[in-house]
Amino acid sequence: MSGSSFGEIFRVVTFGESHGPAVGCVIDGCPAGLRLTAEDIARDLRRRRPGGGGPATNRIEADDPEILSGIFEGRTLGTPIAVLIRNANHRSSDYDNLRDLYRPGHADWTWEAKYGFRDHRGGGRSSGRETAGRVAAGAVAKTFLAERGITLRVWTSSAAGIAVPGPAYENIDWEEAERNLLHMPHRESAERALAKLEELRRQGDSAGCTISCSALGLPPGLGEPVFGKLNARIAAAMLSLGAVKGVEFGLGFAASKGGGAALNDRPLPAPAETAWAKDLPPDVPALTWRTNNAGGTLGGISTGMPLNFTVAFKPISSVSRKQQTVDRGGEIRELSIGGRHDICAAPRAVPVVEAMTALVLADLLLLQRCAGV
Repeated sequence: MSGSSFGEIFRVVTFGESHGPAVGCVIDGCPAGLRLTAEDIARDLRRRRPGGGGPATNRIEADDPEILSGIFEGRTLGTPIAVLIRNANHRSSDYDNLRDLYRPGHADWTWEAKYGFRDHRGGGRSSGRETAGRVAAGAVAKTFLAERGITLRVWTSSAAGIAVPGPAYENIDWEEAERNLLHMPHRESAERALAKLEELRRQGDSAGCTISCSALGLPPGLGEPVFGKLNARIAAAMLSLGAVKGVEFGLGFAASKGGGAALNDRPLPAPAETAWAKDLPPDVPALTWRTNNAGGTLGGISTGMPLNFTVAFKPISSVSRKQQTVDRGGEIRELSIGGRHDICAAPRAVPVVEAMTALVLADLLLLQRCAGV
């Protein structure tokens, strides 16, 4: 099958199935000389791994990465980096009754419609388990971004219909976001959302969420003005995640309700100490912006303001409540999905959104370098 690779220069291939021996990734195009250890990757995998409590599945995986190539004495060699993450706690027997059933909300039937065959154990390749390889690759990309002064802030902005109050992307309490199980930067909202999720768990149901991201320190000029827009690449990266149903930048859909005079981001002269000002083409002044309603891009190119966007995740499809479906023989059946599943994509989606953002930005920075601009 095709479609398991991502990126043009900083290129990643993920591999493995939910109930196979392992998952992982191969990263090609990573620059040489970056400081990187297995712990750098393990740190992000711990944030994503199952068994973290709250709305997460009770499947326990250590998710200790094994770096097979591309690193020597704590630095990247510039050669392909292979990372292996073993599956140690899968229970394939939980899915035996699903061999001939198409689960509502899942890719079971569409997979068979395309290939004529599927791995029914936990969704196989279409399982959220595949994202472990993305997070491992994203940890490498984040190292590259950090050396260029670019940082990513990602948090749960809503879960189970309960949203963090206040203007989006402003006054974010990062310490609180790291303290609570949902990674919500508002304690009361997190407590209410957790209580709602536990109620849904008892009812055999699930919930959706939104994950918000701010990329700080981006220079202006990233992204191509037509088909390779920065926001288009970010949107494609997010929509490659199985449960994502929408992405909005800056004001997003709310911008459709206002007027241009009020919502246009108006330019101002940038402060003299602006780090990227020296890299602008001759005779191009350094600018900043009074507002950031566009979310950090104009014409698909970064403005130097924070890249702000929010990703909408649908409710988890695997629920224990009884549902109707169809079997391979075309007969209507009733099923209740067993096994171990998340109730909500948050908080484990936070490091996944962060990883995919890092991969897009690392790739665009290298493309910019190759273009000589």
